[in-house]
Amino acid sequence: MPRVSLALPSVFSLSVLSRLLPSLPPPVRDVDVPPLFREPFIRSGYRPVGLPWRSYFLSLFQLHNETLSVWSHLLAAVCVALRFAVFAIFCGGGVLGVRLQGAEGPGFSLDVASLPLVLYVFSALTYLSCSAAAHLLQSHSELAHYSLFFLDYVGVAVYQYGCALALCLYSAEPAWTHSVGQVFLPAAALLAWSSCAACCYAKLRYRRPYPLRRKLCQVLPAGLAYLLDLSPVAHRLAAGSWTANSALPLHGLQVVLFTLAAFFFSCPIPERFSPGRYDIIGHAHQLFHLLLSLATLAQQEALFQDFLWRRPALLRRFGERRLLLACASFPCLALCSALTAFAMRRRARTRLMKEQR
Repeated sequence: MPRVSLALPSVFSLSVLSRLLPSLPPPVRDVDVPPLFREPFIRSGYRPVGLPWRSYFLSLFQLHNETLSVWSHLLAAVCVALRFAVFAIFCGGGVLGVRLQGAEGPGFSLDVASLPLVLYVFSALTYLSCSAAAHLLQSHSELAHYSLFFLDYVGVAVYQYGCALALCLYSAEPAWTHSVGQVFLPAAALLAWSSCAACCYAKLRYRRPYPLRRKLCQVLPAGLAYLLDLSPVAHRLAAGSWTANSALPLHGLQVVLFTLAAFFFSCPIPERFSPGRYDIIGHAHQLFHLLLSLATLAQQEALFQDFLWRRPALLRRFGERRLLLACASFPCLALCSALTAFAMRRRARTRLMKEQR
């Protein structure tokens, strides 16, 4: 009986694969990259600057000091998208404007009550994707570094307003809505844009070693935006019984996870106490990414519960016109943030060109 060979043909030899997926330069130390790309207390694991774009895309599969930051948000984006797809198919019954399980059978319809939830999921995917792209590709050049992190700040602003929109409509109690609901969304939009603008300004204005005011410029607007966005949930957590509704423990978990994430974003711990030891795995920004991803997943699950609970009465409570206007403010905020980032990118390019003369 003839033997069956399972060997790969020569066309699939290792040499061919190595040409398709070329080996990447090994990571380098902080002294081998310009100061713009260095992080405090991170001594190694940097990718060389000035490689072809393909090298940075392929570095997704290389171990360096950004690997965990990239993969944590990429995997979180996949989880957000898959969970929403499952929810829309089996529980939503009209999410995305498609009647999946309605009494009238399959078809298309505009379900205004679902739009804020769709925008929230879109905002979460936007910030996770922009963040992953920024950390994966920023080492290409100084202009790419600025441009990609400006894009990252746009994603954060979009997510902040997506949270505000969904929490205001699905998670707020009537008492909170009557007291601050009228000014909540305009204030949330203003703070989200301010957060984007302040982060872009701080990124371009200050150079290493960064002064404390740079961190304050980044943290204070984002912190104020988060506190405002959280106010519907904070009011509900303070006024309600955590066992009365399945969404409340999830909201509480999200608050705890986000608070921990904010701590690691503000403080370079543990690498401050042992520079060089946590370069590849375990430094503060990686912990920030992991905690923020978990917080997003917890918040999404809580909003799914709130959506199913509040959806039947949402149109009667707010009216279709008001819901459409609220949703229309979302692309306006995204456009304003994108234009701000584009303007800051032009300033960054002009400054870099002057420095190169």
